[in-house]
Amino acid sequence: MTSSGKFDLIVIGERISPGYKSVKALIDASDIAGLQELAVKQAVAGANYIDVHLGMRGANDLEFVAAVIRALQAVVQVPLSFDFAELRSQEICLRTYEPLRAGGALPLVNSITEQHWDLMQLRALAPFKVIIMCSERMEDGAARSNKTAAEIAATARRSALRLAREHGMPMSDIFIDVSVRAIIADTTGMNRNVLEAVRLIRADPELEGIHIMGALTNIGQQMPPKAADGSDLKQALENAFLTLAVPYGLDALMGTPWRDYHPLPEDNHVLRTYREFLEQTGTDALRVVRRFYRA
Repeated sequence: MTSSGKFDLIVIGERISPGYKSVKALIDASDIAGLQELAVKQAVAGANYIDVHLGMRGANDLEFVAAVIRALQAVVQVPLSFDFAELRSQEICLRTYEPLRAGGALPLVNSITEQHWDLMQLRALAPFKVIIMCSERMEDGAARSNKTAAEIAATARRSALRLAREHGMPMSDIFIDVSVRAIIADTTGMNRNVLEAVRLIRADPELEGIHIMGALTNIGQQMPPKAADGSDLKQALENAFLTLAVPYGLDALMGTPWRDYHPLPEDNHVLRTYREFLEQTGTDALRVVRRFYRA
């Protein structure tokens, strides 16, 4: 925690994404100046990386992808995170990205999964850091969802050690995304399992130095804007998660750089309710969810 009382975390700015209607409009209109403005705003707010996600445009218009990467590097000096599922899009990003414009910092490839390991062939093209998604694993030749803390942690360990063994990648270049879940649909204890997975990964001596992260905006999806105490419910939920996860070892997040990420006091309504929610499953969990926004 910093002297200001805020969390001391690596922040990957997520705002360049078609998930935001205003940004989708910028992408659809090829408004590169608008995307540059958004990148600058995130950098000024303290982003350590800026994620670049262009939706279908990123998959089908490689010239636009390259133009965006060049344009962003012309106005910000923080490294970029390439959020593309397609191998060819990631290749264009790596060919276009200039480390010297980011003070020599390597970009992030977001994201590697066990079933989508082909992106690692790009290491022959240029060095980069990686985000590993641990929501799924490969088992008997098929992708299967990870539902327990042990499964999430095992996928993280297996993937990280493979990166070290096959590519000589140091743990400090690896970010484990433990996949923060929306509470409104969590009837199986996945929030509880994600928090426990953070603890298990951080306790693994072979993974010393690795980064553990989550995409915070997921947790408050489809929730009302205000909590029962009148506070910003979604931001309070993000801070409630961080209040529990950071002591376990979470040290990075995908989020909005200008948000006020700070620990909540024990008597905070949302934190108390979130703790109670973590103890429940099934319809009992759904009943607790209503307490976040109903007095």
